[in-house]
Amino acid sequence: MPQVDTARFLADLHELRQIGAFKTGVHRPTYSPQDMESRRWLMAKMAECGLNPTIDGIGNVLGRHKGPGPHLLVGSHIESQNEAGWLDGALGVVAGLALARAGLPVDVAAWADEEGHYGGFIGSRSYIGDLAEEEIDRLSNRYHGKTLRQALQEAGLAGKPRLTVEKGRHKGFLEMHIEQGTQLESAKLRVGVVTGIVAIRQYKLTFTGMQDHAGGTTMAERRDAGLSAVRLLAEIDRHFPTVCGPRSTWTTGRITLDPGAASIIPGRAEVLFQLRDVDEAIIARIEERLRALVQESNRREKCPCVLEPVSLSVPALCDPAMQKALAEAAEALAPGAWQHMPSGAGHDAQYLARVMPAAMLFVPSINGISHHWAEDTKEEDLALGVQVLAEGAARFLDL
Repeated sequence: MPQVDTARFLADLHELRQIGAFKTGVHRPTYSPQDMESRRWLMAKMAECGLNPTIDGIGNVLGRHKGPGPHLLVGSHIESQNEAGWLDGALGVVAGLALARAGLPVDVAAWADEEGHYGGFIGSRSYIGDLAEEEIDRLSNRYHGKTLRQALQEAGLAGKPRLTVEKGRHKGFLEMHIEQGTQLESAKLRVGVVTGIVAIRQYKLTFTGMQDHAGGTTMAERRDAGLSAVRLLAEIDRHFPTVCGPRSTWTTGRITLDPGAASIIPGRAEVLFQLRDVDEAIIARIEERLRALVQESNRREKCPCVLEPVSLSVPALCDPAMQKALAEAAEALAPGAWQHMPSGAGHDAQYLARVMPAAMLFVPSINGISHHWAEDTKEEDLALGVQVLAEGAARFLDL
């Protein structure tokens, strides 16, 4: 069994959390000075581990193992959401360093902007060849509007080549992550072997009514787009439990009323709506019900609704052989304290899975908190998780 220096692993995690420290979490937005400092820190750590580090033109950091293969690619991301947690992403990258230190033939990666400050998963997508220059030209920061091109220039990355998959180099990709939910903690379990990463389907629902005076227009005359939107959302919440799966989720992320004034009946309402599940058949069933509910709303309401897809991802199933290796490692190191489970959140692994076998390992999140500075995991669970990851990697590589 590979000997992981868990004390060094934990020390690295705590050292990294000092870069951009915010309360008990971190604030390292993509391409910010704090993010770039963390990437330089990572490259120095990679060199210490005997890896050959480089940073590319989108901000991906890759540390290449200098010895013979077969190699595994191990990693995640190190930028954070604003004023968020210290483990989300960083755990998977530092775990990769720990595996390299243990002598495993791994390349370690930190993908850029998994958190979506500028776009969705642009680092891992760039690596697999799914990010065109034209998209880079179009992207900008969702918080302050700075263009991606400008951010890359300020970060010193403009003009650098972008790394791409090296055909035949990697036997698979491994990503360790906090669960970002309560399933493991509630079941008093310490490790989750991920079966697949959910599809995320995002839609825009647009309701068209009639903007009018809030005092002069009787209730019978009104075409209130806001009320039509709320009524449809209530119907969705009433009907979806009859067609969903055990881990399906749906979220109304934003409701915008136009013109948005207290004394004006809204003439337009726009809703951003999202569904998630790991099973394509369940997703199809929920989507069919969504379309039927929109049709029924248009029959009943004065304000017609148009349903438009915004983004339609597909589930990424984890590689069976990699799952088996991780499950055997979990049973050997934490007998009875682990389970198979889907990931309800998106991860870089879902994009790497398009070009190579991929798998994920979860450790519990205290109270399920993530994307918040209070995010945390017990150190004994972190240490156990990296040991399971190393043992699973060794089993999969047949070392």
